[in-house]
Amino acid sequence: MSSQPALLVLEDGRSFAGTSYGATGETFGEAVFTTGMTGYQETLTDPSYHRQIVTQTAPHIGNTGVNDEDDESNKIWVAGYVVRDPARVPSNWRATRSLDDQLKSQGIVGISGIDTRALTRHLRERGAMRAGISTSVLDPAELLTKVLEQPAMAGSDLASQVTTADAYVVPAEGEKRFTVVALDLGIKAMTPKRMAERGIEVHVLPATATLEEVLAVNPDGIFMSNGPGDPETTEHPTTLLKELLQRGKPYFGICFGNQVFGRALGLGTFKLKYGHRGINQPVLDRATGKVEITAQNHGFAVDAPLEGTIETPYGLAEVSHVSLNDNVVEGLKLTGHDGRVLAFSVQYHPEAAAGPHDSAYLFDRFIELMEGRA
Repeated sequence: MSSQPALLVLEDGRSFAGTSYGATGETFGEAVFTTGMTGYQETLTDPSYHRQIVTQTAPHIGNTGVNDEDDESNKIWVAGYVVRDPARVPSNWRATRSLDDQLKSQGIVGISGIDTRALTRHLRERGAMRAGISTSVLDPAELLTKVLEQPAMAGSDLASQVTTADAYVVPAEGEKRFTVVALDLGIKAMTPKRMAERGIEVHVLPATATLEEVLAVNPDGIFMSNGPGDPETTEHPTTLLKELLQRGKPYFGICFGNQVFGRALGLGTFKLKYGHRGINQPVLDRATGKVEITAQNHGFAVDAPLEGTIETPYGLAEVSHVSLNDNVVEGLKLTGHDGRVLAFSVQYHPEAAAGPHDSAYLFDRFIELMEGRA
């Protein structure tokens, strides 16, 4: 392991000295933490982490190495990586290289050997904030000056930076039952796979896709993915969704797609103090009374009343799922005046490649929606 000194500085002046992990150099982003004890490879390659410095609360990271099957996209998206105790040697039959080597090969600057519990407590109390990691500038005051020059996450349009450049198709596995357009706001590879497993042919389109391009596919349903940044900046997908809801297209959105859905219904969004990130977040499904343990990664949420319905141009909207940690809106449902469900969304990740799989039923609910049985 590296013995080269590294420094982490937060925008409020708190600093942590450690050693280099991954590539050397300098990086900046929003400091956040994730509570998952497994699935670090999926975390690193999740486009929703674009421009974020991710702290792992689990102390020992890298013990299963890295393989070629578990990536959620074609690259590591995190801006920087913070771990307490990196594994010296990976030990897993699927591993092809170490996490340290993978970070180095993709130029991801990280830091290890710091008190990640103290850092997490600080972010919980003060909120997610800008930060920098450097192996070249080891003076906290000098690095802080650079941190304060960085843009804040609020107001940042990042979905357009992570979306696919070209449309592509993920074919249905087995007999094809439906065709779905998935708008890529930062989609993870497992999401269209979960739909393909259920006989859905998924046409993944860029975030800039026009109404004409979407309708040209003649989809049975519309899906919008997870993604990074401030939903208030994502005007085009919101306008597009309004037009599709007006046409009665069945809709399913997750994470960023939940926020876009909320804005299309006339609701607001706001930045959470430190967000929800991890694979152990409890959510109540109000329709069934069941509690799901969910995978989440978001720093913004929908501002909606937890009780009652909301009149919209498309029908009646209501909150369908709620976080049991802090009562944040975790899902929305749109119902026609005839009682039929027209669209729904959740703030978490039902594809959850690294687990848990409590929420996989939502893909079946999407099929019921397209069949007109919801």
